[in-house]
Amino acid sequence: MKNKLILTLVVIGSLVTSLVQAKDTEQGTLATAQAFLEAAGSGNGEVLNQLMTDDFVWHNEGDKSIPWIGPWQGKDVVFKTFMPAFGAGLTVTSWTTDFSFENGEQAVFMGTMSAIANNTGVDTGKFTWAVRVHVVDGKVKSWNWMEDSFAISKAFHASKIN
Repeated sequence: MKNKLILTLVVIGSLVTSLVQAKDTEQGTLATAQAFLEAAGSGNGEVLNQLMTDDFVWHNEGDKSIPWIGPWQGKDVVFKTFMPAFGAGLTVTSWTTDFSFENGEQAVFMGTMSAIANNTGVDTGKFTWAVRVHVVDGKVKSWNWMEDSFAISKAFHASKIN
């Protein structure tokens, strides 16, 4: 009887420890993803670099005729190709993050934003966005950005303002 009680307590202790560790991992995932989101929003390349894995992938869904849409693989490509194209192409004028949640190594954020296409000066109007962030060992391995590509495309391809 005493051995069964000890075994039961050991099993319960192991389960509690596993649940606490899983919760700590999830909190770490959301915190890392949140830090990355904030660095991306503020243009803090130093923090982004620290938080990216070497094989990091930044993927923007949408109209492939827009220069910053598509998968960008590796830190160098993200910093030397994607970021300059995005920075030259779009000026964000409003931003909210309305929801966030995590599940293991994945975090998701959703919100609204608006921007101006720099090549035309046309405002996108307010639209929704979401991003799925994959975090491994405290670093962001992938960033899958989804937005109202139609609003961006309309503004980007509008007739240029004189």
